[in-house]
Amino acid sequence: MYSNKSALLLDMNSTFMFGEDNFGSSEDFSEYYFRIGGVLLKKEVNKVIREVYAYLDKRYPDENYRHSFPTVEEAIKNVVDKHFPEEEISKLVNTFAKHEAGTIPAEYIKVLHRLSKKYKLAVVIDIWAPKEYWLHLFEESGINNLFSASSFSSDHGMVKPSPKPFELVINQLGIDKERCLVVGDSIRRDLGGASAAGIDCVLVGGAKHTSALGCYENLLELSYEL
Repeated sequence: MYSNKSALLLDMNSTFMFGEDNFGSSEDFSEYYFRIGGVLLKKEVNKVIREVYAYLDKRYPDENYRHSFPTVEEAIKNVVDKHFPEEEISKLVNTFAKHEAGTIPAEYIKVLHRLSKKYKLAVVIDIWAPKEYWLHLFEESGINNLFSASSFSSDHGMVKPSPKPFELVINQLGIDKERCLVVGDSIRRDLGGASAAGIDCVLVGGAKHTSALGCYENLLELSYEL
């Protein structure tokens, strides 16, 4: 089924990274914020991070923001009612990133290495904070050199299901879209964006749709078919 494919365009969250978006009401965001030298009050930090998450979460599915999604810094400046020093805004952005990111299990690291021996790998990732925190996690996990192309939505403000991030990555790869396969867990964002870009897509994580080329419980299961 996949013999004509030479490149995999991977989603990240719930595809090979898990436990992301830790913004529950019981989270204390100030612990990390103080660890990196923040000086705002604990209640201020928790209030800002929760309000920023709500601000971005409301806009994420709105197609009016599909090609101009706000940055975390812009969101902070929109939700706070007083001036914060730039250095504290930077620490709040880093704190947001820490709680937005998940972890990459060891078995998924192994499967990414295995797939990289057969396919060119790329990532098409929607994140709200700047990508540096994730790039550090990729480096720590030993996968930073596996990807030949990448799209991080926080770089350019384009979020899935826009086809543009997929097209951006295909242009970076220099491979015909017919030879590319999108792998993601979201029917709306991954399958929808891939279909709009004219690229085949398989779903992982239990999602099922008749337009997908295949549906699998997870990337590990899919890897045995590739």
